[in-house]
Amino acid sequence: MKPLFQHPLSGAVVALGASALLSCSSQALGAQGDAAQAYPSKPIRFVVPFSPGGGTDLTARLIAQKLTMAWRQQVVVDNRPGANGTIGVGIAARSTPDGYTLTMISASHTVNVHLLKAIPYDMTRDLQPVTQATRQPYALVVNPSLPARSVGDLVALAKAKPGTLNFGSSGRAGLSHLSGEMFGELAGIKIVHIPYKGGNPAMIDVIAGRIQMLFSTLLQAGSHVKAGRLRALAVTTPKRWPAAPEIPTMMEAGVPGYEVTQWYGLAMPAKVPPAIVAKFSGEVARILQDPEVRNKLATDGAEAVGSTPAQFNAHIRGELAKWAKIVKQIGLEKI
Repeated sequence: MKPLFQHPLSGAVVALGASALLSCSSQALGAQGDAAQAYPSKPIRFVVPFSPGGGTDLTARLIAQKLTMAWRQQVVVDNRPGANGTIGVGIAARSTPDGYTLTMISASHTVNVHLLKAIPYDMTRDLQPVTQATRQPYALVVNPSLPARSVGDLVALAKAKPGTLNFGSSGRAGLSHLSGEMFGELAGIKIVHIPYKGGNPAMIDVIAGRIQMLFSTLLQAGSHVKAGRLRALAVTTPKRWPAAPEIPTMMEAGVPGYEVTQWYGLAMPAKVPPAIVAKFSGEVARILQDPEVRNKLATDGAEAVGSTPAQFNAHIRGELAKWAKIVKQIGLEKI
């Protein structure tokens, strides 16, 4: 049915408006495409939210080095530790959304959402996933002077001396913290948490014997285990890890239901043009397919991933839901 009243020019006006809208949209998409083609035209800042020497930092530096070579623009790692990774990510999230600032996030950032009251960004609103770079297990490592050659020995020791053994972490309310709390809960032991500002300071202290144990990535702990400075009792993945098949899983070692997988990924501010995000994601995925890079990561105990932004976004949302359930199950409160 035709409308009762219609100006004779109204159809032309609608058509003209639609044409103008399509033209503006095409121009905007064209501008984004041009910007992506010219990108990058200056150095890129890569904010790492943990101290130098940890697994996040080592992975970021490997990727930054390869990006610098590929794009002939410096990708500069900027370590901004503190508040278990939230300070550095907050800095990146609030930066100009032009593609020249990004950050490295990890599974810890999907944990501390549920454990920290004050976080300077919203994980799903203020950040745009770029790609998941790696996945890897944690390893439960102890100082060799500790009279525990297995997880069973460690549990027996902790039960004999409740509250006297401690474990370090890269920071309060992160994945390494939750890994220790899960161990205490599922093994029925009381161990004391000692938080640090990053994985490397905690690693230094467990090697020095100032703390007894630590949940750390093989990427960070592997060389110390090989050198005899640390003893690895178990890995936290459901199956033994190919890079260290001699190390049993936590479940094999007598802690049923224990499973933790660490991962690292790249993220940018939410309003970075999608064409730039896609270009960055594609280049990092290409780097992660390089046999040299894959072998380097595998030797260090990590598996290269290189997912699309959409795949990484789905992974993050799944992790947020999983850790919300586990935090509630253990009974940890926000701090």
